[in-house]
Amino acid sequence: MKYTFLILSLILLSHKIQAQNFAENQLGTWYMYNGSHKLSEKFTLKTSFHVRYYEFITEYQQEIYRLGLNYKINTKMDFTFGSVYSITDKSYKANLPDLYEYRFYQDLNINNNWGNFKAKHRVRLAQRFRRQNFTNKTTHRIRYGLFLKYPISTKLTTYGFNEIFIKFATKNFGQNRTGFGLLQEISKQLKVKLGYMFTQFSSTKSHRLQLGVILKTNHIK
Repeated sequence: MKYTFLILSLILLSHKIQAQNFAENQLGTWYMYNGSHKLSEKFTLKTSFHVRYYEFITEYQQEIYRLGLNYKINTKMDFTFGSVYSITDKSYKANLPDLYEYRFYQDLNINNNWGNFKAKHRVRLAQRFRRQNFTNKTTHRIRYGLFLKYPISTKLTTYGFNEIFIKFATKNFGQNRTGFGLLQEISKQLKVKLGYMFTQFSSTKSHRLQLGVILKTNHIK
């Protein structure tokens, strides 16, 4: 775990030195739970809960709940259909109406091995039903992500990813996420995650530290 604490310390130090009182200059944090619960040889229940902050442990930004059902097509391909509910404070140190969102999403995942690298391509479609200040809006989005993992030891894995978001109807750029980090295996069922993510929006940017737990259970044994 010494690598984990070293990376965390360097990220916190660099942002403390250059941080100003603007949201895009802060090191925000995502606290994450992600679960994968195997129901049969073909079906897996996906669960997720995130709490996100503009700053390290202050200035609430968002909470998001995700539930999906994954179907294994073959050894390299699977599909997920699910739903999301989120509450978002779109302001930073200001008092503006929260954004409430219900969303349906569909994932197509393609998995490959590139030598010692594990690679996953993910295409995600989303139908978003949003409400803010008594105004309703429906939008659609498509995103493509490439996710890579590389084992450092039997229990420690490094990862990196890049994901681009496109607004479906207008074909406009939405955002691009790039990140890297470490996964530490605690047991066969539990891993902890520490990472950093940079997001470029059309006119702003954000820096996020990601701290999470990943739980995998098998209900067919």
